[in-house]
Amino acid sequence: MTDALDPPPRSDLPPPAGRRDRAVATARDIRAGSRRALPFAAGILAALVAILLYSLLNPPARPLTARDVNQAVASALASQTPGPPRSQLVYEAVRPSIVLIQTDIAAVAGSPGPGGSPGPAASPENGLGTGVVVNDAGAVLTALHVVSGTTSIRLTYPDGSTTAATVATERPELDIAVLLPETLPAHPVPATLGNPASMRIGSEAYIVGNPYGLYGSLSSGVVSGLDRTFELPDSQQVIHGLIQVDAAVNPGNSGGPLLDRGGRVVGIVTALVNPTKQNVFIGIGLAVPIDVAGGAAGLPAY
Repeated sequence: MTDALDPPPRSDLPPPAGRRDRAVATARDIRAGSRRALPFAAGILAALVAILLYSLLNPPARPLTARDVNQAVASALASQTPGPPRSQLVYEAVRPSIVLIQTDIAAVAGSPGPGGSPGPAASPENGLGTGVVVNDAGAVLTALHVVSGTTSIRLTYPDGSTTAATVATERPELDIAVLLPETLPAHPVPATLGNPASMRIGSEAYIVGNPYGLYGSLSSGVVSGLDRTFELPDSQQVIHGLIQVDAAVNPGNSGGPLLDRGGRVVGIVTALVNPTKQNVFIGIGLAVPIDVAGGAAGLPAY
C-alpha cells in the first residue's frame, strides 16, 4: 500500500535499461520481418495475377454435347472415300482367269438353237463362248456345247495372247468340257473355286463372260432357283441340279463362271431359258455347280 505521504510515481521517467533494449529489439525485428515478408507477398500476388490472366486468356473448354459428337462423326464420314462396289471386287478377282473361246464350225445339219424351248447360251453356230482357267496347268473349264462339233478352237487370254486348244475331256451328261491349250500365257491365273452348297435363293450372283464376243463383260443378279432340271436342245440329255440365276446370260456367255459375292467360281454357265425362238436372255440363266463340273477337270470334291 502506498503511503499517502509518498509522492506519486512519475510517468515521464525513462523505462529501465533492460526494458528499453527489449523494445528496441522487438521493433527492429518487426521491421526486418516486414522487409522479408514483402517479397513473399509480392510473389503470391504475382502468382494470383498470372493465374487470373491465364484463366482469362485460356478459358476452359465447354463440355461436348450430343450435337457436337454427331457433327464430328458426320464430318469424318463425309471426308472418307467410299470403297469400291462389291461387283467391282468380284470382277477384279476373276478377270485374270477369263478366256475367250472362238471356234471354227463343222457343217451340222439343222439348227441347235432354242426353237421355242430352253436353249444354250452359245452354240457351234455362233463360234463364241467363254472358259475359265481352273488349275496351275492352265486347264480351261467350259460348256461342251461351245466346242462340240468344231474343227478348231482358239483361246484368247486377258493379256491378249492367243493359242490353239484341244478338248481333253467331255462330259455330255453335264454339258462340260475341259480344254488344254497348246501354249500357256506368261502368267496363267487359276480362278478361286467356291462352294455351291453355300448358295441360297437370294444370294448375290455374278457372271463374267464374252456375250456376243464382248470380252470380259460382267452381269449381276441373284440366285433365283436351285436344283433345276434342263434338257439340252435336240437331244434327250437331261442335266439335273442346276443353279438358276437372273444375272444376264447371252450367246457367248456359255462356259463362263458363275460367281459368288467373294469372286469365287460356284458354277459353269450352260444355258438360258427363253420360251420364244429368240436366243436372247429374258431373265433365267442356268449353271452347273462347280463341284459337279469340276470333277471333269479332276478338281477335288467338296
